[in-house]
Amino acid sequence: MKSIVLASGNPGKKKEIEELLEPFGTRVVTQSELGITEAEEPYETFFENALAKARHAAFATRLPALADDSGICVDALGGAPGVHSARYAGEPRSDARNNEKLLFELKNESNRAAHYVCVLVLVRGPGDTDPLVAQAEWHGEIAHSPRGTNGFGYDPYFLVPGLGKTAAELAPEYKNRLSHRGQALAKLLELLKIA
Repeated sequence: MKSIVLASGNPGKKKEIEELLEPFGTRVVTQSELGITEAEEPYETFFENALAKARHAAFATRLPALADDSGICVDALGGAPGVHSARYAGEPRSDARNNEKLLFELKNESNRAAHYVCVLVLVRGPGDTDPLVAQAEWHGEIAHSPRGTNGFGYDPYFLVPGLGKTAAELAPEYKNRLSHRGQALAKLLELLKIA
């Protein structure tokens, strides 16, 4: 695919996906760059939200569309914020307020285990009834204070086991190999080879 629409306006997601697809020569354009509004995300699963977003972008553009629904799941919070990660502290979306709320919720918790989840859905056009789906997780824990300037969202607090660094302290190319999104995209690319 020479071009795909990313069913997102998130510049952090676009940058990560562009870097991951660069070797394939695929151009990534976000739906917001094309003036397309965001799809509703009323569902309680990453898969359902990703599918809704991909179909929305494909119908609006008549192009292949890639949607990512991802979030962080914290053990001590019963898996929250989960699918509500981007809006954990309400509207308007704010990484700073989301992280502040997460730290507040964990202030008396000793178990800080967490994992990122990413579900990618690729529809090859508006009528695609057999989308490609890939899912991955990235396990770690929530740090007490932020570290690093790379990444976005919860990355400054997501401590990667064995490395002693947060996701935001990792070089982008290294993070892209380890991350939930990088792993899911690698799986998706394998599916594309056999599709």
